[in-house]
Amino acid sequence: MRIGIFSDTHANVEALTAVLGAFKREGVDKYVCLGDTVGYGANPNECCDMVRDVAAFTILGNHDAAVAGRMDYSYYYDAARQALDLHASILSPENMRWLQTLPYEVREGGADAQPNGNGQGQGKNKHDHVVAFVHGSPVNIEEFEYIFAPEQAARCLPEWARLGDVTFIGHSHLCKSFALSQDDVHEVVAQKFELRPGHKYIISVGSVGQPRDYDNRASYTIYDTEKRVFEFKRVAYDIDSAAQKIFSAKLERNFGNRLFIGV
Repeated sequence: MRIGIFSDTHANVEALTAVLGAFKREGVDKYVCLGDTVGYGANPNECCDMVRDVAAFTILGNHDAAVAGRMDYSYYYDAARQALDLHASILSPENMRWLQTLPYEVREGGADAQPNGNGQGQGKNKHDHVVAFVHGSPVNIEEFEYIFAPEQAARCLPEWARLGDVTFIGHSHLCKSFALSQDDVHEVVAQKFELRPGHKYIISVGSVGQPRDYDNRASYTIYDTEKRVFEFKRVAYDIDSAAQKIFSAKLERNFGNRLFIGV
């Protein structure tokens, strides 16, 4: 199965439209959203509608939790807090209820393994490894901690036994991959790679609607569960339209300016 994984759309409908078009051309079998559909941008309802329509499931992000009244965001800086307040005031009842019910984590695989005649596990479609989906760090998932460097990934080592074979995260808006052994972490510097036996992986899938790695194209990713091959992808979108909507709304202008430079 080829899973299309994306995150941090942040109410950028132009970027989301481009990503969903790219996924369609790629022929993915299933869509998974890692959260933060709202916040920062000008089209929270449109983006929620689109994600709800295509995603097999969506993970709760911190901006989603804030808008849905599931966390205290009074400590956020003023512009981000004002955007969240605005989105909370304009979301449709259906989209608000959706955000209020999103899970912090989904895990797949592992349980799919069926015993063969010798009593040993034999996975369906070779998807007998555990794939986990969360928004931030898989440790203390309700705290939405960042993982953007090996030092942050290393904080997961004490939880080695509980980690999925691969954990997909968002939150940092960066495209990063980390391979964990039981006592070490190293960054995987590749756009496309196969998961190696004996390691567990934490992969940050970047941002659809507000990339922060100085590449202003929207991020999306594909994971092949049978081949255990992961790939980062990018697609250009109409940044000017997305930014102009922000400039015209009651939103911080910098939320639009940063789209052009990808920070």
